[in-house]
Amino acid sequence: MDQKIAVLFMPDNIACTEEKTPLMLQPILFCPVLTWMCAELCGRGIERLFIVSDVSAQERMKPYLPKDADVTFVDGAKHAEELLKLLEGETGSILIVNGVVLPVGVFSGGAVYSAPADACCDVLREHGAFAAFPKGCEISKGFLPVGDTEELRAAQPMCRQKIMEKHLANGVIVMDTNSVYIDPRVKIGAGTTLLPGTILRGETVIGEHCTIGPNAMVRDCTVGDFTEINASQTNESTIGSHTTVGPFAYVRPNSTIGDHVKVGDFVEIKNSVIGNGTKISHLTYVGDSDCGERVNFGCGTVTTNYDGFRKYRCTIGDDSFIGCNTNLVAPVKVGEGSYIAAGSTITDDVPADALALARTKQTVKEGWAARRRALLGKKEK
Repeated sequence: MDQKIAVLFMPDNIACTEEKTPLMLQPILFCPVLTWMCAELCGRGIERLFIVSDVSAQERMKPYLPKDADVTFVDGAKHAEELLKLLEGETGSILIVNGVVLPVGVFSGGAVYSAPADACCDVLREHGAFAAFPKGCEISKGFLPVGDTEELRAAQPMCRQKIMEKHLANGVIVMDTNSVYIDPRVKIGAGTTLLPGTILRGETVIGEHCTIGPNAMVRDCTVGDFTEINASQTNESTIGSHTTVGPFAYVRPNSTIGDHVKVGDFVEIKNSVIGNGTKISHLTYVGDSDCGERVNFGCGTVTTNYDGFRKYRCTIGDDSFIGCNTNLVAPVKVGEGSYIAAGSTITDDVPADALALARTKQTVKEGWAARRRALLGKKEK
């Protein structure tokens, strides 16, 4: 595509009320159509987007536009006047998009075409609107027009297939293409394997030679190379290379997980930093915490970060060892190389290289159980 400018005419229903989502803002494979369309055009070399719409709809559209897109809104009621100012003096051809289209590689039927900039301006002067095909226009292939929600739903299998074909051509391995769903915004490195039940959503970037799935959902995450996410959900976070997540782990937003990290079964991480080489093997909650490198979390560890009114953070130093069933009552700092005994509830800072024990001393009363049984006159079941 040699065009640098695209003019997008949004349909009238773009200004519908909040109760009814306009067609251009409805999702297909988790991605709003407007988001996908604009990102696709920018990826094909378009540098400027002129969006013609009702003024009342423009603020509503802004959150759906790619963050780095150069967008100019044009008032649909007087688009001839405003477009003339924008297009006069431009050289080359202009890409025209009339209504809701999907970039899925089929004939557009005239909904998308290119025309010389001066011919576009002639139409605007002659008709006072963009109401006719400019001279020298060429119908563009690679787009599918959709006119309503039913047509949008019907287009989903085709969109899914086209997205899948693109990733397969780039060296991604998909064990069962019928059981994997990929948002059009997702990027996947070569050699990565997607197992059945995988769902990749949003602005997700997956590195090379990863294994995602089975039954994994990754949303708005960046994942390094050679990482495995097994039967888990990860959201709005960064996960390093050579790291394993799952099975049955839950990574909540605003988390940063380093390289060579283990996030094991029934582990939840929320708004935390996990340093390289740290092991969180099972049944642990790490929330609002800054964890160093090579930390070992024993089973059942909890960072108790909420007092009912405010959230507090824990800081855990490099090479520390957190014993099983430990409660870290935030805000608390655990020094580098320290050791916390199993079953402790830590409420004060732990110095580096120290041992912390915070549990009551064990008491044994010999013969107590036998005396109880004799008193009750029966054996316990």
